[in-house]
Amino acid sequence: MDKKSNKVTFTILSLSLLTVMAGAAMAPALGVIKEHFSSYDDMLIQLIVSLPSFFIIITNLCFPVICKYFKTKTIAFTGLLIYTLAGSLAFFVSDIYVILLLRAILGISVGMIMPLSTGLLSFYFPPEEQARLMGLSAAMSQLGGVIATLLAGLLANISWNCAFLVYLLGLISLVSVALFLPSEKLEVKGRISVKHLKRFHPSVIGMLLLMCIFFIFPTNFAITSSNTDKFRLSPNEITLIMVGLDVVASLVGLVFGFFMAKIPKKVKYLAPVLFLLGYLSYTLADGSMLLIIGSVLIGLANGIGIPYLNTIASVKGGKEAATTVMPLISASLYLGQFISPLIVRPLSKIFFSQNDITSPYKIGVILCIIFLIQMYLTRNQQALPPNEAKNK
Repeated sequence: MDKKSNKVTFTILSLSLLTVMAGAAMAPALGVIKEHFSSYDDMLIQLIVSLPSFFIIITNLCFPVICKYFKTKTIAFTGLLIYTLAGSLAFFVSDIYVILLLRAILGISVGMIMPLSTGLLSFYFPPEEQARLMGLSAAMSQLGGVIATLLAGLLANISWNCAFLVYLLGLISLVSVALFLPSEKLEVKGRISVKHLKRFHPSVIGMLLLMCIFFIFPTNFAITSSNTDKFRLSPNEITLIMVGLDVVASLVGLVFGFFMAKIPKKVKYLAPVLFLLGYLSYTLADGSMLLIIGSVLIGLANGIGIPYLNTIASVKGGKEAATTVMPLISASLYLGQFISPLIVRPLSKIFFSQNDITSPYKIGVILCIIFLIQMYLTRNQQALPPNEAKNK
């Protein structure tokens, strides 16, 4: 089989379609879930979104070891099977702690899938094609967010637990992997080490900051927008805004290669600046218009930032990227998701009034400034080699 056939490419990209659903898919349902578990603290409810990230990180760091013993097809198929079962079984559970256990298992499955979703692109395709493919991967990821967010929001209107049925979408990719994904043994040269982190730290730290910033949105938007006198958005309105953000990010991913070709030296600054403007819009909002504008800006930032950092890392990692830098990038991405509510909520209480509903977004503004500084300080280490930048 031609390893670069459309079927193989689609199969790899379909993995990206599912990974974003690990946590963010449940974001529009958090308001309804909170109502059902009203006696529990908000932090526990937010863990439904963020807890999988912790276990994704652990699995990512063990990924090179997994690759020593299993081929790519076995890893992907097993991960997808666990993903589908652990995600959808929460539909049958009414105990919050059992749900969190299933969310942890879901995280393990995504930790098996995520490095392959980007690493196999660098394994099968040359550097000059990777900006376009990383853009497509990001677009597929955001498309998965669109589908999952829309379905989860609609299902949550039926019942809070129906939202978990969205993970049955994993069956589509499961079949595609079984039919089309080649069974390869990836080359593994040792374990992930401090040496790798030192080499790839601009992308790794950048991804950590990006996800800390972005995840302020899915962990707070549904709760703040539905429970404040200023907004009082309905579940359907919240779902539409969140879906719209993912649509914007998906469309940007499709044209990411264009940005890399036209403004390669400035792309790195777009994500932090757009995030900054987005969260400023939220802090100033007194109606739905600024909420929509802020969501568009955050969608643009996410759609540019993720493929940019993935492209820089994959080109530097080469064919070994799947077992070196991509597990680090994936771990960093989900570490950002996991720690975001753990740091944003306490900092909001420390620096701002507990009655200030926009306080998480103000912390987001501060983090955006830190992100912008990090991008500037590492600007020379994020430059693509001249030939590859020209090809893009």
